[in-house]
Amino acid sequence: MAIVKELIRTDDTGNISFGDYTLDTKTKIDEYPYQGDLYKIKTFKEITKLKKNGMLVYESVPGTAVENLRVTDKGMKFSVYGTGSAQITLGLEENAEYYIYVDGVASSTMKTKMGGKMPISVDLNPDHAVEIKIRKK
Repeated sequence: MAIVKELIRTDDTGNISFGDYTLDTKTKIDEYPYQGDLYKIKTFKEITKLKKNGMLVYESVPGTAVENLRVTDKGMKFSVYGTGSAQITLGLEENAEYYIYVDGVASSTMKTKMGGKMPISVDLNPDHAVEIKIRKK
């Protein structure tokens, strides 16, 4: 079970990990510095939300734990843990098309609209990471 007891941390790889879906009450950190930006994390069993400089990066309902999040101009990659089915919303580039991979398998392609939000659904298990890769077409 991968929960981030610090709520957010920078990993040895230089990526960030965040979220604790086992918490009964909403817990947050407002200003976590990472690579010159400020991140805000809100997490508990019902929702996990990560913002960068006020803009959405990641949101899940119910709450999840994310490891090794890496965001580039070409997309993002991360591992996610949780329980049951989760609706994840990612903040990406507006009006861009992306390939979506779940556990290394091409799942679909999707185009973002204004605001750059992309919803995906995944079935989660606290004992197994689901690898998500989003790559710009």
